[in-house]
Amino acid sequence: MRAGEISIKTKMIYAAAVCLILVFLWLGNEGSSPLIYLGSELQHSVGLIDSQYSLVIQESVAMNGIVANTPKYVLNRGSYTVWLNYTAQEADSVLELWEQGRKLAAWTIDPSKTHITADFTLTSDAQQLQFQINYSGKGPLTIKELSFQPQTMFYTDTLFMMAVFLIGSVAVWLSYSGKIPRPTQEQIVDYSIILGVALLASTPMMQTYLYNGDDLCYHLARLEGLKDGILDGQIPVNILPEGLQGNGYLNAMYPYLFLYIGAFLRILRVSLGLSYKVLIFLANLGSAVCAYAAMRSMCRSRRSVILAVVLYTLMPYRFTNIFSRGDLGETFALVFWPLVIAGLYHIVIGDQKRWYYLTIGLGGILQSHILSAAFASVFCVITALIYCVRIVREKRYFGIGKAAGLFFLLNMWYLVPFFYYYFGGDLSTEVLRWSGYFEQSINPSNFTQSISLYNKQYFSLGLALLGCVGIAVIWLLCERSSTKTAKDGYLLYLLVFGCILTYMTTGYFPNRALLVNETYRDIVTMIQFPWRFLGPACTCFLFAGAVSLGRSDILKPYRNIIFALLVGLNLFVIVSVPTDNNHMPYDNAAAAASKGHESKLAANIGLFYPYEWRLDGADDAKLTSSVVTSDVNDMTIRDFQRKGTKSEVTYAARKEGCFLELPIQNYRGYRAYDENGDAVQILKGEAGRMRFAVAGDGAEHKIYVRYGPNPLFLAADLISGLTIGGAAICLWRKRKRRCEA
Repeated sequence: MRAGEISIKTKMIYAAAVCLILVFLWLGNEGSSPLIYLGSELQHSVGLIDSQYSLVIQESVAMNGIVANTPKYVLNRGSYTVWLNYTAQEADSVLELWEQGRKLAAWTIDPSKTHITADFTLTSDAQQLQFQINYSGKGPLTIKELSFQPQTMFYTDTLFMMAVFLIGSVAVWLSYSGKIPRPTQEQIVDYSIILGVALLASTPMMQTYLYNGDDLCYHLARLEGLKDGILDGQIPVNILPEGLQGNGYLNAMYPYLFLYIGAFLRILRVSLGLSYKVLIFLANLGSAVCAYAAMRSMCRSRRSVILAVVLYTLMPYRFTNIFSRGDLGETFALVFWPLVIAGLYHIVIGDQKRWYYLTIGLGGILQSHILSAAFASVFCVITALIYCVRIVREKRYFGIGKAAGLFFLLNMWYLVPFFYYYFGGDLSTEVLRWSGYFEQSINPSNFTQSISLYNKQYFSLGLALLGCVGIAVIWLLCERSSTKTAKDGYLLYLLVFGCILTYMTTGYFPNRALLVNETYRDIVTMIQFPWRFLGPACTCFLFAGAVSLGRSDILKPYRNIIFALLVGLNLFVIVSVPTDNNHMPYDNAAAAASKGHESKLAANIGLFYPYEWRLDGADDAKLTSSVVTSDVNDMTIRDFQRKGTKSEVTYAARKEGCFLELPIQNYRGYRAYDENGDAVQILKGEAGRMRFAVAGDGAEHKIYVRYGPNPLFLAADLISGLTIGGAAICLWRKRKRRCEA
């Protein structure tokens, strides 16, 4: 056997181990297991629980109507079977199946039988599927157990995990066999640390349930809506077609680029819960990678680089966003803040050829969170003003121009629809403003503590980042020689900027006094929460401290101890994330095949579409899923069909002056045509609906409604696409020249 060649025995052992793990993964598949509810586990408003954990409804204590129901599920289209075990003495009670206010099916509870077994088929994915028991109000009714099961699988989570493991195993094999370039030993260590820290940061998500953060239900709705929009043929997806009970919800106002990953997983029938967890892992991995790349470009100390990776990925504020606030947008925005700081450093001080760091950083933040993009833009402007003399003297404005130009060209596809709707639609925005902005200020005593998910308003810098502040102070105030370098000035700038931002989050900042100014009030109430400044503040502190540690002579003998101490302190962030025992996967034997995967269908969270960016008047109570007519006596709706953003209605009106309203939000971009292909004017109806004046000739007519395409949007998409293609070609040529050299 030649040196470096892998033996047949090793190959066989490796293949056997991979196959064994794949078998174990498959044996743990819950995708086909039924969801089982004892009567006591159903959500109920009336009734008693007997010794068999059944729900007993008595005629003397109950009213007729819905008395019990399951949670609401996000289910893939397909065929399912439902079972209901019961005892009843009187007829007319019904088991009903509902989806977003529409009854899909109903099965009579026959008193001569003790169970119902019924099959049903979902022709499209469901967002709020729910079983309800409609009690007739006559005689006792005992619900013993309700369960339902897919005829194939609820989701393909196990297949997805098997595919990920298999791809990783093949990549490891090809690397060690020399089929693909093998990284150096130092690279292997660095990559292992990055992956390990990302996995460590994701361990609280390795539960069978989801932490129900403040905004989680909205981001789950965005994931599901993006999937529906892609299947509708929209790319980019500007309208979530199934949102607001099928009326449609505007998506262009909240960045969503990285959510496409989760949306494509949903298209592959991966569960909504796992799709969200994959996004969180990628955000953790991206944070580690960006911190590594940014710090490595600014500092030669490998110790400082690894310190930045660990401290940034395990930063308390990131964990607060993920687990307490459920803020997926700001979580992804924090991934790119290190690149913004490093990009500005290279543009104003360092290697001008690395101006693209700023483009990637700003672009990533813009595609994650609008307010964070505004913060980053202000940070860039302030930095440019402070270093304006140096920028002009050394002609560094070329780097700024290239970074800004490429940024706008790459993000044109998102910016054009955003401004198109922001300035051109009757959108509800008042809910975005919080008049009690100053009341959200932070108590500075929390800054030294770790994270606690039991307090929703809990925000901290953490001891490790405070240690970084101390290191930066030691270097900048005690060690700098009389010959001050430009890097020292930038580190001081980061430290001061971080302190200002931190001060602005506290109750000591005079927000109450400043709110009397109308301009200031408009700005901060749009920001909503002062604690948003903690993200960029923490990043500034981390970079100032980590770079200073690599340059300090006083701390040089203690660098290993300081490194271990800071990393150890940050690990307490993971330890302090609690495990909620109420969400243990299996409560009892009867639920052994059920509660472990209920959360993957978002049954414990639900989906929610916020009031901002709706059309004025589109309250939940006013939404409908059927056609509304001005005169039920003189108008007849023959047929109404909707699929995604495409709808058609057939009507007949016997007098003039009538109108109909379709259950579709009247966002800009929709077009309507009649059966002859002639354009039909879309009017503004009640609750944001589309209104159409109809022909009163008594004949049957049709109206077809379609969304897009918008020529302005298409032009922006083309510009961004060509820019991406041009950038890819330039990178390929540059790499080719480097290889030839």
